[in-house]
Amino acid sequence: MNYRKLRTWLGCLALALIAPLALALDPVAITGIEVTNISAEKQVVKINFNGGAPSPASFSINTPPRIAFDFANTVNQAGKNAVQVNGNVLRLINIAEGSGRTRVVLNLQKKASYQATAEGNAVLITVDGAAVDAVATQTTHFSDAKPTEKTQGIQDIDFRRGDNGEGKIVVDLSSPNVGIDIRQQGKNLVVEFARAALPKKLERRLDVTDFGTLVQKIDAYGQADSAKLVIEPKGNWEYSAYQTENRFTIEVREVVEDSKKLTSQKTYKGEKLSLNFQNVEIRTVLQVLAEFTGMNIITSDTVNGSLTLRLKDVPWDQAMDIILQAKGLDQRKTGNVVWIAPRDELAAKEKQELETKKQISELVPTRQEMFRLKYHKAEDFEKILKDEKSGFLTKRGSWVLDPLTNTLFINDVPSKLEEIRDLIAKTDIPSRQVMIEARIVEAREGFSRELGVKLGMGRTGTTNSYDTAINLPAAGLNGYSAASLTGVFGSVLGGTINLELTALESDSDGKIVSSPRLITADRVEATIEDGEEIPYSQTAPNGATTVSFKKATLSLKVTPQITPDGNVIMDLKVNKDSRGTDTTAGPAIDTKQIQTKVLVENGGTVVIGGIYLQSISNAKDQVPLLGDIPILGNLFKHKSLITSKRELLIFVTPRIMAQELVVK
Repeated sequence: MNYRKLRTWLGCLALALIAPLALALDPVAITGIEVTNISAEKQVVKINFNGGAPSPASFSINTPPRIAFDFANTVNQAGKNAVQVNGNVLRLINIAEGSGRTRVVLNLQKKASYQATAEGNAVLITVDGAAVDAVATQTTHFSDAKPTEKTQGIQDIDFRRGDNGEGKIVVDLSSPNVGIDIRQQGKNLVVEFARAALPKKLERRLDVTDFGTLVQKIDAYGQADSAKLVIEPKGNWEYSAYQTENRFTIEVREVVEDSKKLTSQKTYKGEKLSLNFQNVEIRTVLQVLAEFTGMNIITSDTVNGSLTLRLKDVPWDQAMDIILQAKGLDQRKTGNVVWIAPRDELAAKEKQELETKKQISELVPTRQEMFRLKYHKAEDFEKILKDEKSGFLTKRGSWVLDPLTNTLFINDVPSKLEEIRDLIAKTDIPSRQVMIEARIVEAREGFSRELGVKLGMGRTGTTNSYDTAINLPAAGLNGYSAASLTGVFGSVLGGTINLELTALESDSDGKIVSSPRLITADRVEATIEDGEEIPYSQTAPNGATTVSFKKATLSLKVTPQITPDGNVIMDLKVNKDSRGTDTTAGPAIDTKQIQTKVLVENGGTVVIGGIYLQSISNAKDQVPLLGDIPILGNLFKHKSLITSKRELLIFVTPRIMAQELVVK
């Protein structure tokens, strides 16, 4: 056998087998970049490769405006790291190689839309600045995929209300590679799914006004070889869209111009970016976010798998949440370092840390410390220490109370003693005090008038003597008799006609001002009284006579509560009682009372109640028929007019005492 020929033949065979394999293992190389100006606002970037063009992952940012393309397993053999363009839209192209990939970054003069397609050994990127500047129609090309057949479609369309009131349109796709374009057309938002079928059952109009979002209606219909959604919002709105695997989501929310109007619910404030990844490893996506944000991201060894993700103008912190939720991951942030791992792994680690701390705390020696209280009673803190749910003491903790010196002696681990010291420092403070002043103003006004007449016949031969025919005299007022005027007006049948007119008026006016005031601590009830107790005789069931007392006092009862903004809430009860008229059972008690709850600013005055009474009495007594005669009929009448007015107003003024005055 010729061993030399055999060795040569085996070598050729090995070379034939290994050469294709070695060629397949070699990375694809970028051999050159060309820029063509289509118009002033549109340019085409052509990236040439030494083999079949790979599908890039892309993302964009707004400030500064940039578009980046990552080519996996690709090297840079273009012979340059930058291409200067200086166009109206495209300014500079950077090429950076590292970590088994090459990144091509398009630095823009302004925001622009872009579309990437693969043709043979080249990738063509069209950058258009006019599409972004257009107001009537804005188009966002969400996918660089270019399907050749209509084999993909929409499986379901759903609408939801978000936690912050935004409208969420959720579309389930049959494939993550469906091409999606979004454009704002007039007042509507149009979403087009290229070469995607829409089932007949999904061709309908959704009226979603009952959800209480800005979205009013959603129209879904098929058109030629594509499916289309027309979203009709109202008001001043903005949108963001993202896709994770086969689920595409559009969020429509209200534009918030003032950050102070934001609620306490979770909001995203990161700089907005756009991402487009087709079946890329999750670690690569997280690396892009780390480079964009400048944070240090550490991923657990258990984080793996690939992800299809499309985002358009989404804050980077929201993008992070979307990525983590899609893969069942969670994050823990410490300073500028973010640790990312599966939720179960993080929960198990935190549980282990808590158990370790618990074991360590059980081995820490205890010590005793004395806490002398200044303003609160030690018994009040004893209730907190007894409550096992409060967690202020460990199972080894104990305490002793000395009420004579108002001191607590606590024995526990140092960390718990520090917590109790902090609790006492925050709560053992002097209570704020409030002075409450009430004014009870009672005004009375009265007027009375009496008019009367006596008409008689005098006898002949007598002096000051006559028989009375009409006797309607005026009554006395306030213990005084009416004044009278007597005259003789002629003679009839040998006698004389005598007339006596009587009249009396009474006018009264009075005012009573009562002003009880008191000082009490915050949330502590206080009462002040002034008056008398009236005795009453009562007969017991056994026949014995006993004496009981009832109060007729001026009193003020109040419980103030100082609010955090410096106002005062008061539970009030005001009484103004006095001795009334005497009855057979004893004197009556005239009562005036109000009970209410009010909120008053510090130092402000409020009228918490009032009573107004008016009484008018107009009486007339007369001789029938004769009293109805005009003018002359007044000689046969008695008139009485009584009017009275009474008004009661109650004012309250709270004043929060200065803290330094309370301490002194």
